[in-house]
Amino acid sequence: MKQIHGLDTVSRSHCGLLSPPVIANLLIDDLAGGYCEIYGDQDGQRILLTKLDLLPTTLAYDPFDRRLSWSVAGPILRNDCVPLTYKMQGKQFAITGRCSVIPKVCGVDLYLHRSYTGIIGDTVRQRFTVSTKELATLCKPL
Repeated sequence: MKQIHGLDTVSRSHCGLLSPPVIANLLIDDLAGGYCEIYGDQDGQRILLTKLDLLPTTLAYDPFDRRLSWSVAGPILRNDCVPLTYKMQGKQFAITGRCSVIPKVCGVDLYLHRSYTGIIGDTVRQRFTVSTKELATLCKPL
């Protein structure tokens, strides 16, 4: 299940109303230099399968839809287990959850792009989108 981490820490630097555009600006700063890690599991051990770096030019806010979107990319490092979980990490803000390469799997909140071939060295691209309107409702007033 998708979980949001660090939103209170990111929003603490801003006094006043935390509207969707304000949250977008705070997250754009926080996610600069961010990355996504995809993990599998092998005998109860969490295994890093790939680390995808933020593509800075893709980080954008859509004021009409009140959504922040970005893409990450990087090589597949290991292929000895299936992808099960992910962590999208900024400086403070993070999103974690379950992932899969198989569409329509129950309980998964991130379906990996078809560029996830499972072949070591192949480049994976993944797109993320978050609703800043929903995030604004999660922020606690000071």
